[in-house]
Amino acid sequence: MLLSVLPAAPAWLATYQHHELLLGRGLGILGAWALLNLVVSGYQLPRTDRREWPHHFHFMNCAWAFVNAVLAAVGILRTHPGRPPLGFSLADARADVQLTSQIFLFNAGLDIGYVLVALWLLNRATYPSAQRPERLDGYGRSVQLQGAFLLVFDVAMWWLLGR
Repeated sequence: MLLSVLPAAPAWLATYQHHELLLGRGLGILGAWALLNLVVSGYQLPRTDRREWPHHFHFMNCAWAFVNAVLAAVGILRTHPGRPPLGFSLADARADVQLTSQIFLFNAGLDIGYVLVALWLLNRATYPSAQRPERLDGYGRSVQLQGAFLLVFDVAMWWLLGR
């Protein structure tokens, strides 16, 4: 009976709420990736020899995981899957959706840069003159893994949220 008295929400609001729900779920996937990296590499890090590439791989994975966890947590806290703030309008929703889309597209460009840096690190590790090639190799493998995951993640989020 009470529901018939409440005014119906505008159609754009339902679309925006769906956008925010997708954004929150996507950031939840990023948080789960971060947690997986922290658990696996955090466990492996003290069990590896500093003179071998796996140690540097796990160290870099832990660093990436920390950053990804912070970004996921902040992003999730900033979403509005329920009712948006008072005074939130269609123009605000459009601007928010466009900004979010641009952020994921920009991040995808950064991710391509990460993969290229990883390839450079891996190549540099093969040079006879390279100092600490095991570190370059471990860092390169980690940046390659993280960059590839983030590229897929950012492109998928850009595509999903832009539809």
